[in-house]
Amino acid sequence: MAETPRSNVKEINLSQEMRSSFLDYAMSVIVSRALPDVRDGLKPVHRRILYAMNDLGMTADKAYKKSARIVGDVIGKYHPHGDSAVYETMVRMAQDFNYRYMLVDGHGNFGSVDGDSAAAMRYTEARMSKISTELLRDINKDTIDYKDNYDGSEKEPVVLPSRFPNLLVNGSSGIAVGMATNIPPHQLGEVIDAVLEVSKDPEISIQELMEYIQGPDFPTAGFIVGKSGIRRAYETGKGSITMRARANIEQKANGKETIIITEIPYQVNKAKLVEKIAELVRDKRIDGITDLRDESDRTGMRIVIEVRKDANANVLLNNLYKQTALQTNFGINLLALVDGQPKVLNIKQCLQHYLDHQKVVIRRRTEFELRKAEARAHILEGLRIALDHIDEIIALIRGSKTTEIARQGLIEQFSLSERQAQAILDMRLQRLTGLEREKIEEEYQELLKLIGELKAILADEEKLLEIIREELLELKERFNDKRRTEIVAGGIEQIEDEDLIPRENIVVSLTHNGYIKRLPASTYRSQKRGGRGIQGMGTNDNDFVENLLTTSTHDTILFFTNKGKAYKAKGYEIPEYSRTAKGIPIINLLGVEKDEWVNAMIRVEEFVDDWYLFFTTKQGVSKRTPVSDFANIRQNGLIAINLRENDELISVRLTDGDKNIIIGTKKGMLIRFPETDVRSMGRTATGVKGINLDEDDIVVGMEILEEKDDVLVVTINGYGKRTPAEEYRVQTRGGKGLKTCNITERNGELVAVKAVTGEEDLMLITAHGVLIRMDVSGISTTGRNTQGVKLIKLQDTEFVSTVAKVEKEETDEDQEELTEENDNMEVSDGNPEEENHSNPEVDTNSDNDSVE
Repeated sequence: MAETPRSNVKEINLSQEMRSSFLDYAMSVIVSRALPDVRDGLKPVHRRILYAMNDLGMTADKAYKKSARIVGDVIGKYHPHGDSAVYETMVRMAQDFNYRYMLVDGHGNFGSVDGDSAAAMRYTEARMSKISTELLRDINKDTIDYKDNYDGSEKEPVVLPSRFPNLLVNGSSGIAVGMATNIPPHQLGEVIDAVLEVSKDPEISIQELMEYIQGPDFPTAGFIVGKSGIRRAYETGKGSITMRARANIEQKANGKETIIITEIPYQVNKAKLVEKIAELVRDKRIDGITDLRDESDRTGMRIVIEVRKDANANVLLNNLYKQTALQTNFGINLLALVDGQPKVLNIKQCLQHYLDHQKVVIRRRTEFELRKAEARAHILEGLRIALDHIDEIIALIRGSKTTEIARQGLIEQFSLSERQAQAILDMRLQRLTGLEREKIEEEYQELLKLIGELKAILADEEKLLEIIREELLELKERFNDKRRTEIVAGGIEQIEDEDLIPRENIVVSLTHNGYIKRLPASTYRSQKRGGRGIQGMGTNDNDFVENLLTTSTHDTILFFTNKGKAYKAKGYEIPEYSRTAKGIPIINLLGVEKDEWVNAMIRVEEFVDDWYLFFTTKQGVSKRTPVSDFANIRQNGLIAINLRENDELISVRLTDGDKNIIIGTKKGMLIRFPETDVRSMGRTATGVKGINLDEDDIVVGMEILEEKDDVLVVTINGYGKRTPAEEYRVQTRGGKGLKTCNITERNGELVAVKAVTGEEDLMLITAHGVLIRMDVSGISTTGRNTQGVKLIKLQDTEFVSTVAKVEKEETDEDQEELTEENDNMEVSDGNPEEENHSNPEVDTNSDNDSVE
């Protein structure tokens, strides 16, 4: 094998060559593929398709032609890329759910909103739409520049005349190298009105322009929620808007509700949307849907969601918005090519660049028409001279041996130009009649008038702008239609000023089966110890209240699950229900998984570094983490503690970093230690041993013990007691602790450990949902090694499931009156529907059920 001559080897710096080559590639993608031109709003491939169709005569008034013919012409002459890429681009230009104003009129199967692809190009036909001809109007009047195609054999336009502002009207999206554009479509009439205002007042503000352009207008209609994102995008060129489906709730004769979806957000695949809703129902992440059907046909879209009778359709719809593409965001990025360079523009700059382009187009068109008029006037001047000297001219021509001699003779004898002389030689004898002479004179005078008008336009920019305005108004009259997308005020999640929401104390309850609701704190009134209790909520399928929290509508509630994950919601985001209604499934409020449940709720007024969350697991592991680590929690939750195998998070408390912790166990053991024994750790840390458990023991509660607190314990059989804190000496974490209760068959194992002062009320909830509220000061204070006193009368099958502290309220007189009243009260079986017949005050479908 012969060696390569040294002279043929070129040494290069590989790093520099890669940098240079990649920059060339990047600029090629940016300028020649991915980004639209600010003037006509088209990428090269769109421009080439329309130009090729126009060149082939496939205008809106001609017959459809095979798509394969168009694609072949485009890739053969202008766009040397794959035929499928060109065809797919043309297909999108013919889809009424992709383009606000379609640029291609397709005939055949051009795909659907369900994601169905178009038929092969050999089957479909196409032609230009009526409005797309306006993009190429006057293209033959020297209004734009041309450049060589890829092989120099053809000429293609650098930009189209674009007689309407297509960049904003149809929008554009594309990903280049290191940058991307995403421009939403708009309503034609609104954009034209805005261009007209910019032409009249170049100093107009963006705020004033928004009086004309309300916002994006998507071909699939739907809603845009709020205007702040639109304003930000129009002012800076970048912003995000929330799109939402149009859904109506219909009430059936049997009382059941049905959600009807007739419009979906832009670029959402309908089939995948329906599939996602079905998946959420199947995985039990959304509860309350009994049937789901897609009844869409050629007349329009219709997705039907049937709602279970005891479910709230408004709450269900809000959760569908949160968890599916029924509500999605559109990230606006007004990036376009300006003089060949990519720039992020605000809305006014987009309109101004378009207006500047139209000035150039109209000026060049006027100059073209002026040149044409002047050339014709020049010829007519020669014909007038010929008619005035017709006998001499005829004699000259008859006496000339050749045409060239005759032409030269005319030029020299009558001071004519070569073009005028040739026109005289070409003149027919019929032009010598009197009528023809009058026509020539009349045409000449009209041309002089036209030339004067054209020169006046070129000399006065205001006249130029007036022509642009007239033509835009004429185009608006022909193609304008109604706005499709409705802009609505934001719901609770879009409210920026929380002061608009009433600040009130509430009680949030969460059941064992995961139903959550809120009630005004005044719903529950205090009773004497040993009372019968009132029905706290309706339950079924052996469900019972497991967590109860007193908070405010403005506080943030952190939810901690058995899997060690954290979720959050504002108090006002939890739906309010009547006293006996069971609430909504928490999976409809938070993004919890199907095998995950909430077992701790913490109210947080402010996320600061010097406050901590103290965690304890069922196996006695403890951890302390700054509360500021939980300020930003995603919809699908955040890891709060890294759990060991077979362990669960059992309790979480908010601390100031300098408190004593008590941990109580099922077998009646309790340990007290300073929380500083547990160092501050990150969110994903596992923690350290808080209490040393016996083999068959588990933790039932963990509390923060203040200086004047008593330790209150409650057993499963409804017994309880208070014990002074000083009876529990401070130990080192990790020990077995001290005995806190004498566990017997009579009182049963511990279900709760609370730190109390005696100035609060206690709520006890049984497994059947019966609730009693009592004054903690009425509970006996005894030593550690005692059984306690009966706190609540229980039926044979009942047991205490949940214990919660709430703020004290009501006077002694109220307590006595209510106690007497409740001695005669029958306990409901917990069926909310049956209770509605006997108690007209109970309303499981109250107006307050709807929560954004």
